[in-house]
Order: sequence, then C-alpha cells, then structure tokens
Amino acid sequence: MFKAKVIVKRRPSILDPQGTAVEKGAENLGLKNIKHTRIGKFIEFSVDVNSKEEAKNEVEKYCSKLLANLIMEDFEYTLEEVDAD
Repeated sequence: MFKAKVIVKRRPSILDPQGTAVEKGAENLGLKNIKHTRIGKFIEFSVDVNSKEEAKNEVEKYCSKLLANLIMEDFEYTLEEVDAD
C-alpha cells in the first residue's frame, strides 16, 4: 500500500482571485511584506496496490481525470510505501 500526497495549483499564467483576496486581507492586518499569494489544494489518500509503478499509474489517472483541471492547473505528488492497516 502507498500513501499519496498531491498538490494541485493553478498554472502561473492563470489569475488567482482567491490568492489576491487573501493577500489583501494580509495587508489589512498590517502584513505589508506578503507578495504573490497563490492558493492551491493538498490532497492525501491511500493507494492499495502492490507496486510503486501501479501506484503511480493510479495517482496520475486520479489527478488528471478528477482532482485537477488540466486546462488551468498542474499537479505534483509524492508516494510513500506504508503498511496496510
């Protein structure tokens, strides 16, 4: 079994209105040195397969078909082998 940790974030060429809003909130709190805020998603899940190659295939399909909008977002992930519980 493997634990996958995925980060999905908007591509640099895509505007991030949520990041802009959060950055303005930081300014209102007196935090004047915060710049270029981008908001993304962190997703963690288990993949119940026997090999790392199978896990990679599952994670890439899951991310590209469901978790990330490939028109606007990129994803990266790590895999860690864990004991089945």
